[in-house]
Amino acid sequence: MIEKVVIAAAGQGTRMLEHSKDKSKHLIKVKERPFLAYLIDNLLRAGYRELILVVGFKNELMEEFAQNYEPPAGIEKSECKIKIANQCEILGPKEKEYGTACPIKCVKNIVQKDNFVYLYGDNLFSIEDLKSMHIDDNFCYVAGLKHDHPEKYGVLIRDGDDFLEEIIEKPKEFVGDLINAGLYKFTPDVFEKISEIKKSVRGEYEITDVVSILAKEKKVKIKEIKKYWLDFGNPGDIKKVTDFLNENN
Repeated sequence: MIEKVVIAAAGQGTRMLEHSKDKSKHLIKVKERPFLAYLIDNLLRAGYRELILVVGFKNELMEEFAQNYEPPAGIEKSECKIKIANQCEILGPKEKEYGTACPIKCVKNIVQKDNFVYLYGDNLFSIEDLKSMHIDDNFCYVAGLKHDHPEKYGVLIRDGDDFLEEIIEKPKEFVGDLINAGLYKFTPDVFEKISEIKKSVRGEYEITDVVSILAKEKKVKIKEIKKYWLDFGNPGDIKKVTDFLNENN
């Protein structure tokens, strides 16, 4: 059984404009609770019990959130652990090293030799889809979602039925409609491969580059999302998530 989940939540979220001026976007309130609380609720309901929050911007507010967070009914606070890893303290300021691979660099000593789930703190997934990543085997997994506009995302290219061949970022021509939803299960192999990647054209260290290396070694499988994936990146998403929560209790 996989216990550990690494949640990337170091960024400010500048696309949220004035909403994230004095706090990271993960703490913007939706129906009187920080968005991040809903993600953690679903992770706990899915059976994960050790959560590692990788923080950065206004880290003191994230630490306060972790201390004050109350789990859903039926789950005791003593049953779950929320650990904090400060990306800025471990890797230095954003200008020195940044990107979606960096949170994983920060947790090597915490995760050690365990399999773990990795996701972003500004995404919300269903309990069912989070449970589907409870795969304690020797493969890594990436969640895929069928999408009407795959050209805006990284598209997952299959190798046979289960394996990932490659990820094509924002393809100019249609190559498939299964996009990368940013939910992963990793084996400790990921820590070794991170040292092999270089900065992308955006000047960042990308987790997709790590996944691509693992895919070439036939170590990555695709797990298709069955329910939903909500992104929380723009001001308009506050209303979208509010409406979704109201409609889906």
